[in-house]
Amino acid sequence: MAKKKPDKLPPGADFLVCRNPKARHDYEVAETLEAGLVLQGSEVKSLRARRASLEGAYATIDHEEAWLHSAHIAPYEQAGPHFGHEPKRKRKLLLHRREIERLRGALSRRGYTLVALSLYFRGGRAKVELGLGRGLKKGDQRENLKEQADQRETRDAMRRAKA
Repeated sequence: MAKKKPDKLPPGADFLVCRNPKARHDYEVAETLEAGLVLQGSEVKSLRARRASLEGAYATIDHEEAWLHSAHIAPYEQAGPHFGHEPKRKRKLLLHRREIERLRGALSRRGYTLVALSLYFRGGRAKVELGLGRGLKKGDQRENLKEQADQRETRDAMRRAKA
C-alpha cells in the first residue's frame, strides 16, 4: 500500500486545517495571496478540530470589503445553543485596502475569480490562501490529464530501467 503524502503547508504556516485540491484542477491559478478571517469563538474551536471544508468556497469584493462565501465550518458540539454559529455563513476577509483595490481590478477582467485554496493557522491566527484564477475549459482539463498520464508513464519507465 502506498504511503500517504503529508499535507503541504503554505510557507510559514503552523497548522493546516483543510485544502481545496479541486480548485487547482478547475482553475488556472495565476496568483496567490493570504488573508485573515474574522471568526466567532466556536468557529475557531471547530477549525482547530479540523472540521472545515473549502469545497466550492470563493471570495468576492463588495463595498471596499472582501468576503469568503460557501466555506463550511462545522458547528462546535460543546458550544451551547446561544454560542453556536451558522456553518456556511459569509465571513469577512482581512486584507489591506491596496490589495482589495488591486483584486477588484483583476476581478473586473473577464473570467477571473478568487477561489479558496487552503485554510490554516499561522501564529495562532486563522488564514485563508486565495488564488486569483481563470476557469479551465473541459479541453484544457483533458490536456492536463493526458500530460499527467504521460509524465507518470515516463517516470515508471525510468524506474523500471534503473532496476
